[in-house]
Amino acid sequence: MVPAFTVMELLAVGAAFLLYSRHAADAEKILLQDGQLVIELETAGRTQRAEFNREWVRIEPKHGDGSLIEVSGQGHSVRVGRHVRPELRPMLAREIRTALRLC
Repeated sequence: MVPAFTVMELLAVGAAFLLYSRHAADAEKILLQDGQLVIELETAGRTQRAEFNREWVRIEPKHGDGSLIEVSGQGHSVRVGRHVRPELRPMLAREIRTALRLC
């Protein structure tokens, strides 16, 4: 009886590690390249890339209450800040705006 429960427990732990490993490498990259704001979102092994013209992009918190930051322009938008604590997201938005003005 004990070996059966041991196998079930090891399978459950293995499944938990598998689920965790899918999101362990999730990342958001925000880059300024050649007059473009480039955002790369990697989630569960899939990469989404969005490019915005530096002069036409808008950076704003979605609701202003620590929610995700919406980057929009040229007919599409992307939300960033999933890996930043909610109270620090307005500071991230300010840093992005400042970087866009300085370039």
